[in-house]
Amino acid sequence: MNPTPPTRRALVVDDERDLARLVGGYLERDGFEVHLAFDGPEALATARAVDPDVVVLDLGLPGLDGVEVCRTLRTFSDCYVVMLTARAAERDTLIGLAVGADDYLTKPFSPRELVARVHVMLRRPRAGEPVAEAAPLAFGALRLDLAGREVHVDGVAVDLTRTEFDVLAALAARPRAALSRSDLIEAVWGPGWVGDEHLVDVHVLHVRRKLGDTAEAQRFVRTVRGVGYRMGQG
Repeated sequence: MNPTPPTRRALVVDDERDLARLVGGYLERDGFEVHLAFDGPEALATARAVDPDVVVLDLGLPGLDGVEVCRTLRTFSDCYVVMLTARAAERDTLIGLAVGADDYLTKPFSPRELVARVHVMLRRPRAGEPVAEAAPLAFGALRLDLAGREVHVDGVAVDLTRTEFDVLAALAARPRAALSRSDLIEAVWGPGWVGDEHLVDVHVLHVRRKLGDTAEAQRFVRTVRGVGYRMGQG
């Protein structure tokens, strides 16, 4: 008899209480244990208490906005974060992803689409889950340890978010290949993901910045014009 799989925990954070309850209801019907919070401080307190697998986080929150909540969340949790924003401005999206959000949706959105994206993310391994042992990969001064999920450049540890690490690992897995945005979407977010493929560009931008790459000196992640990205040798 197969053991019952553990229940996934979701935290939905939105000051629009009806929307939070609606999203929570969809997740509950999909088998999640759901917790709700309606402002920033409550969100962090609940996250510390229940250790969610995924947080659906509104950008515009009272008390502490979604960006600060996400930034603080990343200091103690490796949960997936889907940022919700009522503003379609690119700057808001970039800030949310920069502080550790894995994906985003702009209001209004379909709760079914949100639940589908959550499931796609949860098929990816969490930090701490077993990974087959393999020798660390080296690209010049860059060292990538897949099992330990660690990155070093010139011997100095680089702090990547989980999604940033997964993007880098997908490129490193096929170091001679130029991967398109759709290739990276399939490798990192999965074939069921639906959204703006330029999300890849944002994560690549943050990876490059943390690795010390610049537009002029692309040592580790190189742009292949008209195709996408590939690994360099530093």
